[in-house]
Amino acid sequence: MRKKSKYKPKVVRPDAVNWVIAGLKPISSVGDAVVVLKAKNHSAMTEIVQGRGDRNQVDTLIEALNVCEAYAMHGKGKDWLPEIREAQNAVYDMARRGVENERFLFRGPEMQAVNLAMEIHDAQLEQSTVQELEKMTDFVLKQIILKRARPIVSKSEYQSMQEQNSKAQSQDLVPA
Repeated sequence: MRKKSKYKPKVVRPDAVNWVIAGLKPISSVGDAVVVLKAKNHSAMTEIVQGRGDRNQVDTLIEALNVCEAYAMHGKGKDWLPEIREAQNAVYDMARRGVENERFLFRGPEMQAVNLAMEIHDAQLEQSTVQELEKMTDFVLKQIILKRARPIVSKSEYQSMQEQNSKAQSQDLVPA
């Protein structure tokens, strides 16, 4: 079997100047991209609040809040970071309950936290440029690849993972 090469060809942009200029423009001036993004995020929130949400809507909310956190970590809304993390915890708890009983529903305080975080995210998008949004999505993807994100698993899966980890650790401690 042949070894996989680490060589990755660089992207060739046919019009690099326009690409740089477009990156410096605010998202709101690029067309309806920000409207579509906001509509997608808010429709996912509406579906979950009304009890019709599924895993796709939960993933959309998680993506929005992850980008919101990335913006806050990089300076846009840094003072809102505790509220954003509280909203992420709320979505995480709701998703874990949803995986267990097949219904994704918020509780009252969780819904308030997520609503506040969505308002923060909308404000961040209004003040952002295309280049900043691309950087934030790349940052989130890198964090996921580096396994710094919390996966949503059911309690039974979590317990089986904990048992496997404890068995592996106990085997490591036993002298050979």
